[in-house]
Amino acid sequence: MRIPKSFLYQLIIAFIISCILGVLFNNLIVNLIRTGIGINFKWLMRPAGFALAETSLPYKPSDTYAWALFIGWINSLKVILFSLILATLLGIIAGTARSSSNLLVKSISSLYVALIRQIPLLLQLFFWYFVAFLSLPNTPLEPIGKLLSLSNQSLRIAGVNISVEFCALLIGLTIFTGASIAEVVRGGLNSVNRGQWESFRSLGLNERLGLIHIIIPQSLPAIIPGLTSQYLNLAKNSTLAIAVGYADIYAVSDTTITQTGRAIEGFIILLASFLVLNLLITGSMNILNKLVMRIK
Repeated sequence: MRIPKSFLYQLIIAFIISCILGVLFNNLIVNLIRTGIGINFKWLMRPAGFALAETSLPYKPSDTYAWALFIGWINSLKVILFSLILATLLGIIAGTARSSSNLLVKSISSLYVALIRQIPLLLQLFFWYFVAFLSLPNTPLEPIGKLLSLSNQSLRIAGVNISVEFCALLIGLTIFTGASIAEVVRGGLNSVNRGQWESFRSLGLNERLGLIHIIIPQSLPAIIPGLTSQYLNLAKNSTLAIAVGYADIYAVSDTTITQTGRAIEGFIILLASFLVLNLLITGSMNILNKLVMRIK
């Protein structure tokens, strides 16, 4: 039986990569043994000793490092989930607007995409945190009565308090990622044959109905792969939360490493956390893509 050359090349490359990883891992273990540090995770059961500004579940400084890291991971999930939803809605609106026949709507959406994509996300987060929220007065503003209250400490909506750190991160991630999603949506809409656009217009359907019932369903196979990439980028960009003081998994892990000196274990936990998160996003989008292709 003849082995294909392509398969043989893949085996050789895999062997070389395995050897390199093996050498690096061996050097790491040897150096840890020489310094007497070793690798262990017993410190996870020790009291953390630090407070968290943002907690989705009950937490106190006497709780363990493991619980503190879990709270940080939940905080990351919370901001990522809400950002994904809002960024998707914003991206769909802006992306379809860029394909609109209305010149004003098309120009506004194009300006939004062009402007936001040219400004680094970190600068946008600084703007929303230091300029938009921290510049608010200490005394709460109530523009629509008790339903909405704004201050430089928190945002209160119908009695629910939301920290300004969470708001700044949420808005920054939503607007930044929404601009990229808008381009993905626009590209997907443009992939649909122009004859389909002309067909629904000739039938007397307005733009909104035509997009919802005819164009968007046909463009989903082209949109979903790009959408998955943007979702993964959003999850990775959420680590910039440390810049605005939001206690996500990266910020909590950074504090933990500083206190314990367990950098290797801390980064292993951090990498595992984002690996699980990215697998959840990728797996969900793959399921959605299979459903769309099956319907198609």
